[in-house]
Amino acid sequence: MPELPDVELFKRHLDTTCLGRTIRHVTVNDARILSDISAGELARRLDGVRLAESRRHGKHLLVGLDPPGWLTMHFGMNGSLKHFREGESDPPYDRVRFDFADGHHLAYVNPRLFGGVGLASDAVAFIAEEGLGPDALDPRFDLAAFEQALVGRKRDVKSLLMDQAVIAGIGNIYSDEILFHAGIHPRQRCDRLSAEAKKRLFSCIKEVLHTAVDAAAGAERLVDRLPRTFLIPHRERGRRCPRCGAEITAVKFSGRTAYYCPRCQPGPG
Repeated sequence: MPELPDVELFKRHLDTTCLGRTIRHVTVNDARILSDISAGELARRLDGVRLAESRRHGKHLLVGLDPPGWLTMHFGMNGSLKHFREGESDPPYDRVRFDFADGHHLAYVNPRLFGGVGLASDAVAFIAEEGLGPDALDPRFDLAAFEQALVGRKRDVKSLLMDQAVIAGIGNIYSDEILFHAGIHPRQRCDRLSAEAKKRLFSCIKEVLHTAVDAAAGAERLVDRLPRTFLIPHRERGRRCPRCGAEITAVKFSGRTAYYCPRCQPGPG
């Protein structure tokens, strides 16, 4: 599933290829991907609209429009964006295509139809309506805010990291990476973390995500760009820990599989 680093890559791709362009036509190839709007209404409301700005919040990409409004995109399990020019073929699984007045195109690609495309009048209101917590890389999300988010939580730390209502942007894969760097077992309960462990975990959230964004690497895309000391390039049962050489272990969490090093991340006592 695309996580914060992936969506940041999509944002940068859109920024460099499509911002400032004016939409001439919208083609919806599968209306099941739309969020609370019909294909005809989406096309009508975006006709002649310019893409003015963009922002990312967690796993959501929001595109500011002129006249005012916001195009909202969530990428589900394996969605992405693809820019192409007149004469080039549409990419496979092109669910929504935005045709610009100058012959450029932007495709919202989503093979499995998880995720969604919609419109919102206000970005801040949309984030609140979606029930999203602070973006993991928002400078305002500091150690004090993180510690406050942990107060009273008795759940395991991996589940908390993936809870978009607590921290927006971290999914199954990057939660494993963050916990690996912090040396914390995924089953460790939040209320049993020491003050030092909380500080280390918070620091690793920022460090890991910034490193992935700077490397232009995602959760499953372009992982070869990540440092070899990261767990993700070795994240497979039976592979070896890049730090100590121990065999990587997998454990199930509510239908999701967590990977960790039993030596670097000893189990909770």
